[in-house]
Amino acid sequence: MPILIEKPTIIEAAGNKPKKIEEFAGRVNSGQTGLSVARMTSPEGWKEPGQRPEFQEVTLVLEGTLLVEHEGGALEVKAGQAVVANPGEWVRYSTPLPGGAKYIAVCIPAFSPGTVNRDRE
Repeated sequence: MPILIEKPTIIEAAGNKPKKIEEFAGRVNSGQTGLSVARMTSPEGWKEPGQRPEFQEVTLVLEGTLLVEHEGGALEVKAGQAVVANPGEWVRYSTPLPGGAKYIAVCIPAFSPGTVNRDRE
């Protein structure tokens, strides 16, 4: 039987400015470990530490632009575009442009603070 997820759980975000993370499915909101789905709202000027996660992350930008730095350079991911970061790749996400960004992140397996492997600041 399908399960209705009535509302997300707000998760604390890493980074230099407040960013809203609404987990719909994942370890916290639905107890799922195989994947997580979250809606992100990040302000202009937000950035988080670099990371080398043990999960794949597919990010679909709904509004604005998400900057994704990686070991080979950087990608500007605009509304209507997506980016895939594979396990073990170093990435750093930020929203430096006016208006910030809204996006959906899907992690396989589910996001976990213990497997994101953030850089030390």
